[in-house]
Amino acid sequence: MTDQQLEKLKYPIGKFECPSTITQATIDAWLSILKHLPNRLEQLVANLSDKQLNTVYRPNGWTIRQVIHHIADSHHHSYIRFKWAMTEDNPVIKAYNENTWAAQHDYNQPIELSLLHIKVVHAKLVYYLKGLTIQQLQRTFIHPETNETVTLDKNLGNYAWHSNHHYAHIENTLKREGWI
Repeated sequence: MTDQQLEKLKYPIGKFECPSTITQATIDAWLSILKHLPNRLEQLVANLSDKQLNTVYRPNGWTIRQVIHHIADSHHHSYIRFKWAMTEDNPVIKAYNENTWAAQHDYNQPIELSLLHIKVVHAKLVYYLKGLTIQQLQRTFIHPETNETVTLDKNLGNYAWHSNHHYAHIENTLKREGWI
């Protein structure tokens, strides 16, 4: 496998590129992605067997099962990051090692709890974000791994991208394997 082929498997929709100007229409589009991910994801994986769920989406990558559990954990973290930034002045958020989390025993459990978790977290997240003004979405946090100051509107875009990014990992695997 070439480096280019591996990069396409890692980033099937490309890397997140935040627009220089984030409009209300952009925010609404991102919120729509977050709102609809839980049902889209559940429909995509509804009939997968354990063997299919244990298929990796790329060489040395996570299984479909791990990707689903990762989305639940990652988007839970995102919700908390939004709340920190709204309740503290430019807080340093807590980072976590995604690969170490994915290696934990709970990432081998059935996906139903994580699918339910994604539904709940996304419902809370979308409700919360819809209640924020454009000015509030300019509040920030600091990511300790990059020392980058991140605005909440950019974080919203990043998690909309993250939703589509991992959805594409799963969908492309199902297509490649001839399961859809």
